[in-house]
Amino acid sequence: MRSKSGAVPALPLAVLVGLVGLVGLGGCVASGPPPRVWAASVCSALTPWRDEISTLTTRAQQQTPASTTPEQAKENLVRMLQGARDASERARGKVVAAGVPEVDGGPAIADGVAGSLTKVRDAYGKAGDAVRDLSTEDPTAFYDHVSGVMVTLQQEYSASALDTSSLHSAELQQAFAEVPECL
Repeated sequence: MRSKSGAVPALPLAVLVGLVGLVGLGGCVASGPPPRVWAASVCSALTPWRDEISTLTTRAQQQTPASTTPEQAKENLVRMLQGARDASERARGKVVAAGVPEVDGGPAIADGVAGSLTKVRDAYGKAGDAVRDLSTEDPTAFYDHVSGVMVTLQQEYSASALDTSSLHSAELQQAFAEVPECL
């Protein structure tokens, strides 16, 4: 995807790695997996997701400038965005399947992580739909619109980050710092 200048805008790669700072809102301890087990499950879901998003983004950035037509660029971008949407949904499903960590505020933590992935999934889906709907008749207009779609995607992706400012769980912080799946 190129702007008028031919530059390929970078796609967002910042993800939910701020999970190490995840925490509970106080309240009752949930009856679910212990912190280390939950952290390992979450990292086992997020690590391949991050890798897949990175691979898809790199591939789209490599293929799009090499595309000779807006139609080819559109096809590559739609495929990348759909792949990122699907990868985000798989990761979200695995996080939900991990259950609720056995820490104070566990339900809020589990819901927050799954909710963040839902927002990321939806952002990729909206971007894919927007690119799919673009006309390729005017190449300049097409690339300008693609740039706008990517700016919106980046904004929505950034807004999907889990807000951990009012959360705190020493057990999960320690678990995320220690389990091999998170290192």
